[in-house]
Amino acid sequence: MGPLALPAWLQPRYRKNAYLFIYYLIQFCGHSWIFTNMTVRFFSFGKDSMVDTFYAIGFVMRLCQSISLLELLHIYVGIEYNHLLPRFLQLTERIIILFVVITSQEEVQGKYVVCVLFIFWNLLDMVRYTYSMLSVIGISYAVLTWLSQTLWMPIYPLCVLAEAFAIYQSLPYFESFGTYSTELPFDLSIYFPYVLKIYLMMLFIGW
Repeated sequence: MGPLALPAWLQPRYRKNAYLFIYYLIQFCGHSWIFTNMTVRFFSFGKDSMVDTFYAIGFVMRLCQSISLLELLHIYVGIEYNHLLPRFLQLTERIIILFVVITSQEEVQGKYVVCVLFIFWNLLDMVRYTYSMLSVIGISYAVLTWLSQTLWMPIYPLCVLAEAFAIYQSLPYFESFGTYSTELPFDLSIYFPYVLKIYLMMLFIGW
């Protein structure tokens, strides 16, 4: 009598695909909610809605971006097939802009560039997570495949410009409030606006 076969739901491949599907679904729902919320608010309140975008959807955006750090683990352990370094750089870029630049400065949160940046991020993520979610269960649409492979080409440069502009607009507040600037031993100090200016140059060099 041969060995009993494991039920499909206990097989490693099934469990991996089920986990990835749930993960992509959560991200898709989060980013879809953000994009829908921003769209409805814009048509309801016009330009006024752009000023308090961060207050309306900032928590969900921070949550989605925090959860996306799991993708580095996915790639490292081999359950998601992607290049680790490019994904690490992309996630680091977003974490710096969202948590360090925008979240830490309340004055920046009300800038129009925050709304524009969130729109670009969510357009890319909704397409990417929809494509990945359906791919896990073997569903493919030509239009969706084409979008996932080409949409980033015009959008990503616009994201970089929006991120750079957000940093530029944040500099006066970092200079005034001294956020993250600190004194070190031996008459040394870290002046955070200089750090941001260096990062700004690296952002364009990396582009």
